[in-house]
Amino acid sequence: MERIVLMQTASSRASGARGRLRLGRMLGLAAALQRERRQLAGLDAERLRDIGISADAARTEAARPVWDAPERWRR
Repeated sequence: MERIVLMQTASSRASGARGRLRLGRMLGLAAALQRERRQLAGLDAERLRDIGISADAARTEAARPVWDAPERWRR
């Protein structure tokens, strides 16, 4: 039987670290997006009018799932 030995190189460790950073950034953005949508859902009609958003548009945006992020959040 042949034995295969896998070695972790410096580049593979760096790649794993970058992946964890990307995952952490994505989770942070998802939490911020969820918080923003929750705050939007809590605004009254007067505040929504102040920022130029209809109550229907606010409800629609607040109901979107966290993975349905606007393009500006995905950069």
